[in-house]
Amino acid sequence: MKRGHIIAIIIIAIGIFALFSAFGDMSRYSTFGDSLKHPDELVKVVGVLVKEKQVEYDPEKDPNLFSFHMKDQDGQEKRVVMNAAKPQDFNKSEKIVLTGKMVGENFVASDMLLKCPSKYKDEEIFVRSEI
Repeated sequence: MKRGHIIAIIIIAIGIFALFSAFGDMSRYSTFGDSLKHPDELVKVVGVLVKEKQVEYDPEKDPNLFSFHMKDQDGQEKRVVMNAAKPQDFNKSEKIVLTGKMVGENFVASDMLLKCPSKYKDEEIFVRSEI
C-alpha cells in the first residue's frame, strides 16, 4: 500500500471514532421514573423548581451542598441534592436540566443547566459537581 492510502485510512478511522464518541455523549431527556428504572445510569431530567418547598443551602455549614425539590415533565416531584454551591439567581430559573441518578429517595445531580428568563435573550447557566 502506498503511504497516502495508509494516512487516509488512519484519518477515516479517527473520524469514525470521533463520531461514535460524540453520539455516546448524547442522551435523551428522561424523567425521575426512568431514573428509578435504571439506577446505575446517569440520566438528564428536565423540570421546574417547586417554589413552595424550601431550598436548603447553608454556606457556613457546607458551601458545596444544596438541595431543592423539582417537578419533572411527568409531574413527579423529587428532592434533588447537588454537591456544589447554589447558583446565583437559582430561584429565578424557568427550567432546570439535571444530569444525575437516583440514590435512595433523592436524585443526586452531577451537572445542572439553568434556563433563566431574560428581557432580550435566553441565558443558560451551567453548574458541575462531583457525585
